[in-house]
Amino acid sequence: MSFSRILRRSFSTSFESNSMPNMKSIARDLYEEHSLKRLVQKFKKFSKLERFRTKTGIYKNTVHRLASAKCYNWIEEILEDQKNYKDISKEGFSKVFDEMPDRNCERTGLSLGALLGACVSSKKFGLVGELFEELPKKLSIEPDLVSYNTVIKAFCEMGSFDSAVSVLEKMEKKGVEPNLITFNTLLNGLYRKGKFPDGEKIWERMEKKNVVPDLMSYNAKLRGLALEKKSKESVQLFEEMMSKGVKPDTLSFNAVIKGYMNEGNLEEVKRWYNEIEKSALAPDRKTLEMLLPFVCEKGEVELAFELCKEIFERKFLVDVSLLQLVVDGLVKESKMEEAKKLEQLGKFNKYRRYSLKLPSDE
Repeated sequence: MSFSRILRRSFSTSFESNSMPNMKSIARDLYEEHSLKRLVQKFKKFSKLERFRTKTGIYKNTVHRLASAKCYNWIEEILEDQKNYKDISKEGFSKVFDEMPDRNCERTGLSLGALLGACVSSKKFGLVGELFEELPKKLSIEPDLVSYNTVIKAFCEMGSFDSAVSVLEKMEKKGVEPNLITFNTLLNGLYRKGKFPDGEKIWERMEKKNVVPDLMSYNAKLRGLALEKKSKESVQLFEEMMSKGVKPDTLSFNAVIKGYMNEGNLEEVKRWYNEIEKSALAPDRKTLEMLLPFVCEKGEVELAFELCKEIFERKFLVDVSLLQLVVDGLVKESKMEEAKKLEQLGKFNKYRRYSLKLPSDE
């Protein structure tokens, strides 16, 4: 497959939108345009403005939106339209890779990074490794940090963690220093897949490089500790991040709660659930989705009922089977009033109707 075709089919990226020279109003207009056909028409119209053609973020996000909708023909239409302008040779545009030399535009590390990023966004992870091995040698391109990070992400997505770590070692030998994104990509992949010892090696490596962990780093490790059923260490890490000025988010609390759930510790699960609100945060949909089966299993159907009420109050969309699980638990415990109320909430709420069944309905 030609590089240009890969780029057309795969490119993904970031955004902004109206039809006036004011860039903010233009960015807003594009962002709020629901019709993809009109989006393409407006994009081509705005491209006549030189200032618009310098806003690579709008280019990237527009292509990403079209790629997500699998409108590759419209992506190609946008790319082809850019050939009308002389400044196509400026680095940063979503160029057709094959045609760059013909337009007096040298293919660089940034170009390579764009192509690799396009493959990752379209989930062509295997292709990333092939291109990374082939193109730098063939085109005498020296990969930059972004390219290395993209390849590491691709290998992590594939579960090829040995390959991902080997890329880290290769970039260091080439004198390209890994950054926080490099380490967070590896930490997320390793801890999430239960490779805790390997994750710890990367954490140590990060500290030796004097790269300071951020919220994403801590959340990755908290998830790893949850899988390992190491809640004591999880709480210690939670306290450490706070002492270092890293403010936890709901994902941080979810990870600690998940750890205690894995250990079957109902009391600590309830305590940490309450800690979310004490911290001025709020449970998210994931919090409630993971809690409902657990509290039902533990016979805490009244708590499950309260959690369901919160789901409706906050208009979270959940699978009907979760709510039915609670209805069944309430009926089993002869709490028919609560069961009927939950059934009515499902039937008459104003954002999504759930068909929940009571024994009398069957």
